[in-house]
Amino acid sequence: MKIALHGKSTGPEAQSCINDVFDLLERHQIDASISEQYESDLKEKKFSTRGLTTFALGDSLADYDFLLSLGGDGTILDSITYANGFETPIIGINLGRLGFLATTPREEITETFQKLVSKDFTIESRSLIHVDSNQQLFEPYNFGLNELTIVKKETSSMIVVHTYVDGDYLNSYWADGLIVATPTGSTGYSLSCGGPLVEPSMKNFIITPVSPHNLNVRPIILSDQSVITFEIEGRSKQFMVSLDSRSQSIDDTVQISVRREEFEAKLVRFNSNKYFDTLRHKLNWGLDARN
Repeated sequence: MKIALHGKSTGPEAQSCINDVFDLLERHQIDASISEQYESDLKEKKFSTRGLTTFALGDSLADYDFLLSLGGDGTILDSITYANGFETPIIGINLGRLGFLATTPREEITETFQKLVSKDFTIESRSLIHVDSNQQLFEPYNFGLNELTIVKKETSSMIVVHTYVDGDYLNSYWADGLIVATPTGSTGYSLSCGGPLVEPSMKNFIITPVSPHNLNVRPIILSDQSVITFEIEGRSKQFMVSLDSRSQSIDDTVQISVRREEFEAKLVRFNSNKYFDTLRHKLNWGLDARN
């Protein structure tokens, strides 16, 4: 078995867990490599990476069986760019707070490795969102697991996002911004702005306005076979666009379209990790004293 290792958490609270991971890799005789970025972060903390070989963003992970993500949900989103079109299955060890995507708690690392070796797991496929633009936004990693967000910059006045679906006019959103989320991303920024929960296996995009200036504007769910195009205007000529945890500043000359990415993200799930359980336990969904 060959595992690529990537992470962000390097604080004192994470270091015992990182040591456990290195010990388990050696115990199970797993061939492992570590990302250059994570190796650099750990060495800054005077933390030994035990001579693991390294890989860089953009290197092929085709020969790796898994990508082990050490951190929180943000680390999972970062790991997606490493997995890229190789669709390397990602194992998320939660060293952060919420752990909605990185569902394996640090206390279960030993059990997780045992299940991994005995192949007691399933792999979920999650659709990704792909971004095209006339300003080459986020390239060559212009894809994301959660959402694309277009928002006003700093304290500027509201913006107008003219939106088209397969070339047909949908709406002009007068708002602080607009979110296009995948089903996976429906539990993120979109949810906090009033968007619906969408089960991850669905094949949809969710368009959710951010603080719309019209009471009759509501989120809408579209097929992810559609191409959605945006034109942006406002009193300010500068805006922000984000793809998962990455952000760039743009001006009103930008033209943006989104579609479903040709490849998918693969997330490793162990038997105890069920999506609806995660909704109830992590987001308190359906919490009621009568239940």
